[in-house]
Amino acid sequence: MESGGLLEQLGIHWQLLLSQAVNFFILLIVLRAFVYKPLLNTIKKRTERIQEGLEKAAEADIRLKEVDNIAKAHLKKTDQEAIEIIKSTEQRAELLRQSLQKKAEDHQKELMAQVEAGHKRQQEEVKKMVFDQALELVKKTLVKTVQMDPKHIDEALIKKAALEVKNHE
Repeated sequence: MESGGLLEQLGIHWQLLLSQAVNFFILLIVLRAFVYKPLLNTIKKRTERIQEGLEKAAEADIRLKEVDNIAKAHLKKTDQEAIEIIKSTEQRAELLRQSLQKKAEDHQKELMAQVEAGHKRQQEEVKKMVFDQALELVKKTLVKTVQMDPKHIDEALIKKAALEVKNHE
């Protein structure tokens, strides 16, 4: 009984110790069944959800990079199309400028031809008017000379009048 005495001297009762050990094991089984396993399941589910979230985030990063590459390709294509449109517009503008310049030159040539034709008509009219005036002058001169005495008609004067008429033609 020494061992029993030693336990009793320390204030430990073996029946009480045994009942507390049984209570501890019952509590351990109850906690394991109702707390520990559900807690482990909850932690496991959270870990799985976190892992799934990380996988989805990695997948989203990959998709984001793909979308970014597609967007860059579309931007590059759009830039090239814009450059082509600008080049095409510049070419059309140059063709339009050349066309307008040719039209302006043609119009200028037409105006010059009209001015030249008008100038020639005017010259013809002036020549005709001068010729008509010269004829009238010659008529008047002849009338005067016929009225004059033939002795006073000077041959040099007649030649001079004829040369003037000739020069005006």
